[in-house]
Amino acid sequence: MTTRGLTYLLTNRPDPHSLHLMIPLGEDIREIKSPEVLSETPAVVSMDENPESLKSKKLGMYFVESDNRRSPFAGGYTTLGTTPVNIHGKPITDLSKTGGWLAAFFIFGNEMAERMAYFGLSVNMVAFMFYVMHRPFTSSANAVNNFLGISQASSVLGGFLADAYLGRYWTIAIFTTIYLVGLTGITLCATLKVLVPNQDECNQLSLLLGNCEPAKPWQMFYLYTVLYVTGFGAAGIRPCVSSFGADQFDERSRDYNTNLDRFFNLFYLSVTMGAIVAFTAVVYIQMELGWGFAFGALAVAMAISNIVFFVGTPLYRHRLPGGSPLTRVAQVLVAAFRKRNASFDSSEYVGLYELQGKRSAVKGSGKIAHTDAFRCLDKAALRLREDGTNMSPWYLCTVTQVEEVKILLKLIPIPTCSIMLSVILTEYLTLSVQQAYTLNTHMGRLKLPVTCMPVFPGLSIFLLLSLYYVIFVPLSRRITGHPRGASQLQRVGLGLAISIVSVGWAGVFERYRRNYAIREGYEGSFLSPMPGLSAYWLLIQYCLIGLAEVFSVVGLLEFLYEEAPDAMKSIGSAYAAVAGGLGCFIATILNSIINSLTGNEEKRQTSWLSQNINTGRFDYFYWLLTALSIINFCVFLYAARRYKYRVTDIVETKGSTTAVAS
Repeated sequence: MTTRGLTYLLTNRPDPHSLHLMIPLGEDIREIKSPEVLSETPAVVSMDENPESLKSKKLGMYFVESDNRRSPFAGGYTTLGTTPVNIHGKPITDLSKTGGWLAAFFIFGNEMAERMAYFGLSVNMVAFMFYVMHRPFTSSANAVNNFLGISQASSVLGGFLADAYLGRYWTIAIFTTIYLVGLTGITLCATLKVLVPNQDECNQLSLLLGNCEPAKPWQMFYLYTVLYVTGFGAAGIRPCVSSFGADQFDERSRDYNTNLDRFFNLFYLSVTMGAIVAFTAVVYIQMELGWGFAFGALAVAMAISNIVFFVGTPLYRHRLPGGSPLTRVAQVLVAAFRKRNASFDSSEYVGLYELQGKRSAVKGSGKIAHTDAFRCLDKAALRLREDGTNMSPWYLCTVTQVEEVKILLKLIPIPTCSIMLSVILTEYLTLSVQQAYTLNTHMGRLKLPVTCMPVFPGLSIFLLLSLYYVIFVPLSRRITGHPRGASQLQRVGLGLAISIVSVGWAGVFERYRRNYAIREGYEGSFLSPMPGLSAYWLLIQYCLIGLAEVFSVVGLLEFLYEEAPDAMKSIGSAYAAVAGGLGCFIATILNSIINSLTGNEEKRQTSWLSQNINTGRFDYFYWLLTALSIINFCVFLYAARRYKYRVTDIVETKGSTTAVAS
């Protein structure tokens, strides 16, 4: 690297390590270069080397390293983002007594109960609103879709609180209690007669004709209140549990990547087990003992999981919250806007600002090396001679702050492409159940309840995860050469491709099912099962969507955790939940659009999504989803091809190690 024109000015401050790297005007400078540590320096850099050697190491030739930070960050934070702390925020002296798989299993229990409650509500609440609250099937399905959507989309709030102020442990502890309060309220709604409309003289025919006494407005208000309290609790838990579990593993361990990969697979296995219990045991309890016992079982399971989670407290490793990530993002955007007219080569002295040594401007985070993406944001870290002593973070940010924002922007396209998978899953929860009502669900002498049908995707997920490391990884490793069988983005893409096959087959089978119903004279009997057509043909689309979920969701969770900045891991995980929530909303909007475009009561034109599935055209709707999924998959391939994974270098600082991500 050339040294022509570089002037090092050591400042007269008490700290002898304070260093400014300045570049005089008049030199041939046209761009801000990225760090050259990968190509010009060894993997380990000692901070005790003389200042002259720093010009070619770590931050590159156009960076300014200084401790003159007159801002709320002061001299920066010495606790590294990769250093685990105890519940009191103090460094853990003996890591062997904390974390690891034992701590992770306590967290698995909490997630299993939360998912059991979530899926138990999603599969039973539509029927509860229809049969007990006497709401139309379509409006009940839309209400539940909205509940699912809000509970997932609002997960960004839980991620924000965890990363900014509370930490992941306390966020889970608070919101899991809120979750329990909501489930208790739903149990009371299903138990106390005063909270539901009169059920006398309300048979199946009266329900179909809409002659049953509808729920009073205040009764529906109560139900929606406790339902959304439950959703609010789920929103706080969901972005934190997977990240908190992953925090239990030591990044410096040689087995870290293997442990992380296995953790996310087992984590989703616990999600699947919760779903299986919800679709079988909870449904059985509802049929045998009633709605109150079914929802009560969910509340009891959540209470037990809360106890288990708190029992594991001494074992947990924690990460320090880094302060408000939204504030840091806003500072970068404001600082970049203020310097939007500045040029990288027009001022007398130009450089990118960063704290020196192992100090970081972001609490709970290691430094992040500069990258060339989103060059316009680099102006937020552009230190000009005319800045003088103005070190406000609203005018001058560190490189690490700027790179945090860049990473968040880079991540957006990947979870966005998973929205379509969520749309399909949401539609299956309602449409496939309507299909199952018209089919024969007998398995020999055993008659399987229709609401148990969604258990089959869970069983396929359970089977795949059980055989994942025995069959899939060795086979895919031969094809891809990847040590873990496939990269995270390859797994997400594989899942999206399988979802296309699933929804395409759903359209093919629905066309056959509808033609069979018309041919056999069942056109007007959409709640009567047809003995000659088995419901187990639905297993093909169920199992395929289960496989798609495994590859896409597990790969996405692992991808977001590893790629997100140190102090924004929960927000990164919230991306997946937000994508799932948007999928629920889009499913509701799509249903409304299809109903308005294809149905016309005045002309007696039946909607594709008619309550009478035999006169509707669910097959057309499934093929529309197939076309949208193909377009979405093409967009994903483009985004994945352009994405560059972060690279981590290890920098040695006076006996300690620091991870510097780029």
